[in-house]
Amino acid sequence: MAEAKLSGIKDNRWSLHGMTALVTGGTRGIGHAIVEELAEFGAAIHVCSRKQDDIDKCLEEWKKKGFNVTGSVCDVKHRDQRLKLMETVSSVFQGRLNILVILNHSS
Repeated sequence: MAEAKLSGIKDNRWSLHGMTALVTGGTRGIGHAIVEELAEFGAAIHVCSRKQDDIDKCLEEWKKKGFNVTGSVCDVKHRDQRLKLMETVSSVFQGRLNILVILNHSS
């Protein structure tokens, strides 16, 4: 696929400007790649990971790239943490979530 850049965002017909996304497991592997693709298309993204260090490292990297990404710690195995994550995401995105990507990176 040809990747035309328009004002730092990929081809406008695929623009996700104004869209919001939650990516669980977004700090590693395929999740990390998905976050970068969504961000390149203009989406605002929230990631969660079990490790704050992983989140901090990725947020620093994404900030340098100009991506709009936030993050919080959550182990999605635990219901109470999932509920807290949804409260956080609702607050960050003012109650609006367009894209949900759930990845299982359990070890």
